Parts: sequence; C-alpha cells; structure tokens
Amino acid sequence: MEMWSGSLSSGETLDALLSKAGLSAPDRAEVALALAAEYDLRKLKPGYGIEVETSLSGSLRRVVLSVDAGVQIEAVFAHEIATRKIVPEPDLVLRAADTTVETSIFATLASADIPAQFAVDLAEMLGGTVDFRRDLKGGERLQLMWREATFGDQVIRPPRLSFAALTIDQALYEIVWPDDSSGNATIFVDGELLRVFVQPVKGARLSSVYGNRWHPVFGDVRMHTGVDFAAPHGTPVYATAPGRISFIGRRGGYGRVVEIAHGSDTMTRYAHLSSTPEGLSIGDRVAAGDMIGRVGATGTATGPNLHYEVRVDGRPTDPMSEERLAEVASAEGTNSDIASRLEDSRAQFSRLLDTDIATATSERL
Repeated sequence: MEMWSGSLSSGETLDALLSKAGLSAPDRAEVALALAAEYDLRKLKPGYGIEVETSLSGSLRRVVLSVDAGVQIEAVFAHEIATRKIVPEPDLVLRAADTTVETSIFATLASADIPAQFAVDLAEMLGGTVDFRRDLKGGERLQLMWREATFGDQVIRPPRLSFAALTIDQALYEIVWPDDSSGNATIFVDGELLRVFVQPVKGARLSSVYGNRWHPVFGDVRMHTGVDFAAPHGTPVYATAPGRISFIGRRGGYGRVVEIAHGSDTMTRYAHLSSTPEGLSIGDRVAAGDMIGRVGATGTATGPNLHYEVRVDGRPTDPMSEERLAEVASAEGTNSDIASRLEDSRAQFSRLLDTDIATATSERL
C-alpha cells in the first residue's frame, strides 16, 4: 500500500492535484465522479486536502477529500465504488457575554466580538414590546448566553442564543430559548411571563416583515399582512398556539392554506404550503408546536416560504407584536416549567461568566 497526500493551491484544479499523485487520466476521472456523488466539486477551495491510497501495483484503492469543518468525502475503489461523507461530531461550547449598549444593539455586538446576528433574534422576540430606536438611550445592560458547535478552532454551525437579558428604563426583559433548538422562546418582564413565542418554521430566516413593502411579484408597493419565513421546500410548519383548525384549502394568491382559530376573535393563517398532514381536517384541535403543513410555493410566491398571518376580529396585525396568542398559549400550559427554566438560565449564565470560556466585557463601546 502506498499513501500520497497534498492540498489544493490557489488556481489549481482537482485534476491537476490528482496528477501530482501519479494517477492516470482514467483514474482521475473516476475519482472526480466518485467524489462528486457526495460533494459539489465547484465549491473546492485552496487549502482543501486530499489523500490517495494505491496498492503496490499502482491500482487505486481509496481517496479522501478534506473540506470545511473537518468534513471528509471518502471514496473506496473495490469491486464497486463506494462514496460517503464523514461528518465529525462537533464540540458544543457554551459562551456568555455581559456588555453595555452605547449605540445600537447591532453595533454593540459587533464591537464586543459577539455574533451580530443576535441583534435580529432580539428584535424578532421583543418586536412590538421594545422599540430599539426609541427606547435605547445608552447605558443599557445586555447579557447574552449562546451555544457554538466547534471543530478545532472553527465554528461550524450558526451560534444559537440560549438566554438574553436587557435592562431598559429599570425594566428587565429576559428571553429563554430551549436547548433543543426548536426556535420557541419564553419572554419575561421583571420575572413575570410576557409571552411565549413559538416559531412556525424552526431555523428559518425571516425574509419579509409586516407592513408596506415593494411587492416582489406585482412590482408595486402593497401592504404585507403578515411575515414571511424563507425555508427549503418541504420544511415542517408548526402551529404557534393551541386552537382548532378553521380552514384547510386554497385561497387565491395565498395558495394552499391552513387557518387556526384561537378563541372567538384571533386566527392564524399559514400560507403557500406544499402539503398538509393526512387526516388533518376542520375542527381538529391542535397544540402549540403541532405540525400542520410543509413549506411550499403555492399561490403567488417567488420561492418556497411560509407566509404567516395573525388576524384579530378579521383584521391583520403584526405577528411580532401580537400578545394575545401568547396569553392563550401560557393559559393552556404549553410551558409547564417556565419559572424553573428562567431560574436555571440565570444561574447558568452567572456560573459561565466566572469561567475561562466566557466572553465577558462591561466596557463602554
């Protein structure tokens, strides 16, 4: 058995690198086809490594391509060619920061070397309760705790918030996210439950907010009566609060829709769905977090997304500011361990700040 290893240089092709390993043109073509079964070779970058294993007679036995985040693409050449992707188990690291806001949340996070994307998470959770432009006057204390998945010195997945605390005008706003990355968050003011936010699509990107916007299809300014979550086709969609199914079917530009009634005056609408669960029908009772459909692009949509609406007495309201659903959710006990989760998060944050892995700062920015 003979081993050869090398790495891609700037401007170098995979074929050129394999040629350095002494492989013939047919073998190089076979390697490229095998690796392409598990990895898009157009994404190759300088520094990616490759190992080539051949027999003493020179026949090809095994090739391993090392890409980002410790991921390897292995191709074994025997009677049949077998290719697989090897993804290492990451280290999960919990980090914390304690800082002071002097300008915007975004600028504060960026200056404190905290993931700036958390500014979007905070705005999403506290929207309708806190106006960051109006209410932030400088000097507010901001505490954050988050999880990072790492491989060596590299963060290989987007970090996720676990806990946040923001003091504004002597009011303490705290947010607790669950450990399972479901996207659900519990929001408190001065230790009292404010609302429970159950995200309709877990891990999705908020792509369009409520209010007037330039319509991407019709090309004019129109009122956007909900919020849009961009996600891959087929991603599960979940009920944001308990209620009863009041409509399943198609509604013009909304495409395939599920509507849920929450009491006598509040309704949520989930639009552009690709499908709904078999057996789900009008009158069925659902709990917060139950799957009621999958992301699609039915109706007037430029791509797969969920259009999510909250209507009160038939009128659309901003889903990010509506608290009635949260009142319904909390009243029906969707978070039985709410108080203990807050206390646990506070204690964990305090312990973490005392360790070497905490990223703590209280300097003025």
